[in-house]
Amino acid sequence: MDKAILVEYTAMREEIKDIKRRIRTLEKEIENITVVSDSVKGTRPDGTYGSIKITGYPFPEEAKKKTCLQRYKRKLEEKEEELLELMTEAEEYIESIPKSELRIMFRMYFIDDMTYIQVAECMNRIFPKRKVKYTDENVKKRIQRFFENFENVPQCPEEK
Repeated sequence: MDKAILVEYTAMREEIKDIKRRIRTLEKEIENITVVSDSVKGTRPDGTYGSIKITGYPFPEEAKKKTCLQRYKRKLEEKEEELLELMTEAEEYIESIPKSELRIMFRMYFIDDMTYIQVAECMNRIFPKRKVKYTDENVKKRIQRFFENFENVPQCPEEK
């Protein structure tokens, strides 16, 4: 078990967010499919030649999108199962960290998907009598020092 598991866990969580976003987009597109119209030139039933209006529902387009949606939903289920396994491995790795304080920070940052600022605020609530208060920079430095020889350290998630 090594530190790469935390990087993979973070990446997998972001991949799942992306798949969920794609599913929402496709569901909206399917919801917004309406009757379409087009005009073509041709012979009308009365034998005259000219413009003819054709109206109908785009069943093939809807079917393609529904098939794609089902594929995304299956992929999401698979990735969520993988993520659960990765989370277990990540938690096992975090448990192997010798310092309790650092384990708490790692759980908040990697497992709970908190930002450095959020971790610092929680740590200050957990340890209210600590002389030097936790800051986002303090938390960031502690995590980076732990990974000092590890090149691919996950970056701080975007603010929520």
